[in-house]
Amino acid sequence: FYFTSEKRVDFRELVKDLASKYHTRIEMRQVGVRDEAKMVGGTGSCGRELCCCRFLNTFDLVSVRMAKEQNLALNPEKISGVCGRLMCCLAFEHEIYSQLGRNLPKLGKRIKTKFGQGKVIRQNILAQTVTLQLENGAEMTLNVSDL
Repeated sequence: FYFTSEKRVDFRELVKDLASKYHTRIEMRQVGVRDEAKMVGGTGSCGRELCCCRFLNTFDLVSVRMAKEQNLALNPEKISGVCGRLMCCLAFEHEIYSQLGRNLPKLGKRIKTKFGQGKVIRQNILAQTVTLQLENGAEMTLNVSDL
């Protein structure tokens, strides 16, 4: 049997009682919340099967910094998986976001374009676009290759 618990639980007496009653070997194993989600299965907020069920074999460290670098809202309900921990996909998507993010000018940077000078106010890392606020107050979204 598997179980989850916030604290350490000692089931030795229960296991002895069950083993003697049912004349079989009984094992109780405490698992973490991510392991529980992997065993139970389910659907993530993306609508797909949970990553831990589908293809993840190990659980890498996931940090809030990864969510920040992916420009996600830091709302715990939106960045937490069904297990209640930070979503595992944040970790395996982090590398591509880091690579693509290197191509983009930083927020607040001033850039000269053929439309005039503007300040970077938004980035779309996957689309490789930035939104500039021009000196006249207008906003313009440009592909990074056009800068």
